[in-house]
Amino acid sequence: MRITFVLAAVLAFSPLCVAYTQADSLDDTLDAPHRTSAEKARDSYRHPAKTLRFFNVDADMTVVEIWPGSKGWYTAILAPYLRDNGTYYAAQFPPDSNIPFYQRSLIQFKTRLAKQDEIYNKVRITHLYPPVYNDIAPAGTVDRVLTFRNVHNWAKSGKGEAAFKSFYKALKPGGVLGVVEHRAPEVRPLERQIETGYMSEGYVIALAEKAGFTLVDRSEINANPKDQTNYPAGVWTLPPTLRLGDKDRETYEAIGESDRMTLKFLKPEH
Repeated sequence: MRITFVLAAVLAFSPLCVAYTQADSLDDTLDAPHRTSAEKARDSYRHPAKTLRFFNVDADMTVVEIWPGSKGWYTAILAPYLRDNGTYYAAQFPPDSNIPFYQRSLIQFKTRLAKQDEIYNKVRITHLYPPVYNDIAPAGTVDRVLTFRNVHNWAKSGKGEAAFKSFYKALKPGGVLGVVEHRAPEVRPLERQIETGYMSEGYVIALAEKAGFTLVDRSEINANPKDQTNYPAGVWTLPPTLRLGDKDRETYEAIGESDRMTLKFLKPEH
């Protein structure tokens, strides 16, 4: 009995349990051992704590993350943070897509979740790919919809308006849409924005407002003044993609990840 009691006490106060059973601490979640060293290394560019606090994400909320991708970088933060008292939806790529990248990403994402079921067993996977997949969560039930570096993809496929309408539909009145996106100069033509992967704030704000949202705040949390936003392979020239391989690698690594807008939109109460 004494051995059992001691073991239970050790487990109760281990870092792993703090991260998963006391997920109301965002800092504990960020430091938890389930996040890889590679994931934690990107915190200096992605500023997850400051970003989520700017979007006023609390542990008891219902949150949808849009297109978390194959690795689920923010999933590794949001899922355990919301696990005990909130709800986390991962609005993923369509399951019946004819795009191989989408198919692979969805499989890899599900595989990651399955490998750490004790952390991710409450994740609710939905899908976004208008016009077939529009319902990312039950209408009017969500506190926060968050999207990180996805708008350029929807601009390229012509699905931007439909995507933002889906966000609006899912959110409660008074709910918040948080957008982080690679940032282009306002004077850059839309075609060039799509080509480079950098979108202007004006373009994103117009999309959101057309869907019914109101811009309530913006932040420079994810700004990078070193980023000139004009490279041979667009934003993918920079880390973490480094599409040019070893060509001028040191230069691009010294710049770091892209300059990003961080915008907070509100779904009006009425």
